[in-house]
Amino acid sequence: LQTRMQSLQPEPAARYRNVLEALWRIARTEGVWRPMRGMNITATGAGPAHALYFACYEKLKKTLSDVIHAGGNSHVANGAAGCVATLLHDAAMNPAEVVKQRMQMYNSPYQRVMDCVQAVWRNEGAGAFYRSYTTQLTMNIPFQAIHFMTYEFLQEQLNPHRQYNPGSHVVSGACAGAVAAAATTPLDVCKTLLNTQESLALSSNISRHITGMANAFRTVYQVGGVTAYFRGVQARVIYQMPSTAIAWSVYEFFKYILTKRQEERRAGK
Repeated sequence: LQTRMQSLQPEPAARYRNVLEALWRIARTEGVWRPMRGMNITATGAGPAHALYFACYEKLKKTLSDVIHAGGNSHVANGAAGCVATLLHDAAMNPAEVVKQRMQMYNSPYQRVMDCVQAVWRNEGAGAFYRSYTTQLTMNIPFQAIHFMTYEFLQEQLNPHRQYNPGSHVVSGACAGAVAAAATTPLDVCKTLLNTQESLALSSNISRHITGMANAFRTVYQVGGVTAYFRGVQARVIYQMPSTAIAWSVYEFFKYILTKRQEERRAGK
């Protein structure tokens, strides 16, 4: 839904007023499972990407917090750790994101993941899988800085003793995702344009491909003006809230279980 609603010049049959209408029309005209396209490639990339993401975050958060505010929690350390973790996460996830969004476009010619991968590689080269990487980082670094700082701040308010508390993890994760998603929507619109190379938007661009953040920003403005930068903001917030809530609650659960086992092993010795 997010990919469709961020389209700058959609086909008449793919113009939606809101998220619910988009979901209803896609399911009715293209099939119930159409909104799930790209799920397999997303799941494939998400495993290693999130492993790198949280491992890097925890290590750097502890190291930087000890330097900046020994024995305490530092929002600067949380934000900086989130930024660095994003570099690794996006390097693993960017190719999967390109394939996912190409498959989600209206009238996408790709039926299978490998069809899309082979076509992009053959027609645009390997660099096409990382065409939006710098834009992704430009978006995700502020997104993750806001995300982690908001999450840690809310945890201090809702869970000051920092114990395992599923409710606080879900609420903090959802709110952090919503705030970060709304703030970085213009960058996400530009990233979607770079990934999809939307044909109608290309007609307003003198070059064959839209490349780079500056080019994407100019194209978005030329096609839809200032309001185009906030296309799909509702879908993006709705997507990020459960996504970040699930990610944090699952992460905190496994962190609690593994930490508890380590403490039991030490006590046993």
